[in-house]
Amino acid sequence: MSESSSSVHDAIAEVVARARTAQRTFETYDQGRVDDVVAAVAWAIYQPERARQLAELAVADTGLGRVEDKIAKNQRKTIGTLRDLTGAPSVGVIDRDPDKGITEYAKPVGVVAAICPSTNPAATPANKTMMVMKGRNAVILSPSPKGASTCRLLVDYIHAEFDRIGAPRDLVQFIEVPDKDKTYELMRQTDFVVVTGSQRNVRQAYSSGTPAIGVGAGNAPVLVHSDADVADAAEKIKRSKTFDYATSCSSENSVHIHDAVYDEAIAALREQGGYLLTAEEKARLEAVMWPGGKLSPAVTAQAPEKIAALAGLDAPGARKAEFFMVEEDGVGPEFPFSGEKLSVVLTVYRYAELPVAVERIQHLLDHQGAGHSCGIHTADQQNARYVAERLRVARVLVNQAHCFGTGGGFDNGLGFTLTMGAGTWAGNSISENLSYRHFLNITRLATTIPPREPDEEQLWGEYFRKHGR
Repeated sequence: MSESSSSVHDAIAEVVARARTAQRTFETYDQGRVDDVVAAVAWAIYQPERARQLAELAVADTGLGRVEDKIAKNQRKTIGTLRDLTGAPSVGVIDRDPDKGITEYAKPVGVVAAICPSTNPAATPANKTMMVMKGRNAVILSPSPKGASTCRLLVDYIHAEFDRIGAPRDLVQFIEVPDKDKTYELMRQTDFVVVTGSQRNVRQAYSSGTPAIGVGAGNAPVLVHSDADVADAAEKIKRSKTFDYATSCSSENSVHIHDAVYDEAIAALREQGGYLLTAEEKARLEAVMWPGGKLSPAVTAQAPEKIAALAGLDAPGARKAEFFMVEEDGVGPEFPFSGEKLSVVLTVYRYAELPVAVERIQHLLDHQGAGHSCGIHTADQQNARYVAERLRVARVLVNQAHCFGTGGGFDNGLGFTLTMGAGTWAGNSISENLSYRHFLNITRLATTIPPREPDEEQLWGEYFRKHGR
């Protein structure tokens, strides 16, 4: 081990050691005291003045997103997650099944490394910390370098709340000057890793030797079927696509519109502030967005007027647009607009038959966004069921603004989170929304019950009647 790597190892070891000491104390808390700690973390970011200060600092230091939307995200995700956690058992006996003779006891996983992205430098670490605390664990946050200042302020607010309730500050720590070496060392020394952000970090987490949850990239496609309420669909797509300038991995990246309502839907999207680019304007935008074939940070999560200026979109409608639309019919590396854009640019496809559209969407997701999610606007639930049965995705949202629904909504049953698993399709260990239960070890006490041993007829009777013995 070089002197430099030895220094990184020792620095991380010191932080982890403090976390272990605090966690051993926290492990003795009863459910009421644990829930106070969770509520303290939530209030640290939800309190209106703090929510604004964190949002303003995040935008100032990362250059990503919009302050008012980050305030809304800081508060909405926090109150939704706290709703999910309130009343959920996470200490001692959490379930009994007398019929099976099984009693479940919750235990902590220990010290958690939480790797967080620059796109949500306050909301994501707060969300993860609430879930980690619910399980009586300690957490060490590793923010992106751009998000480090926001993470520092958030932790300051959390520590102030911990002081009020007498909880150990070292339950929540962060890497003050983050870099890839410290992040990877943190992954190796902790008991559990959860990663939201770059796929490089996800792969590193899975190869660290520590149990890990990492999540896949988003590239959400949304269908507008022939029977959709087109005006309602357009309003929801616009609201979701433009929120925080599309920093969310769940923001609509492409819309797939049925031939029968194509013109109506484009008109409705224009009414919502969308600007449909000409072929020549599309070429200029592509050159700006993917110089050298790589998505440019100059357009990521930026205001539409900045993107218009960069691409030389001088038409009056373009300068006033809230988002941009580009028509496309291809999928894959040679069609960059078919991938994730993290910007207020929406790719538009048209289709005549739902099975054909679903096949193309699967191809699109295989290109980028495998396993993540899809949406459909339709009046017929059978269409939604068809999409859910055929697509290899973890979530299908029906008649919803996509970025507000995939990570949990007050009007759907998905759990609130900023970390959404995309299953083995994306190389992830989970295909559900991250929750506090992912930060629990569970002991199962098994007692004897009346025997339930089956006979051959119960198990093979139907098989024998069909195929013989």
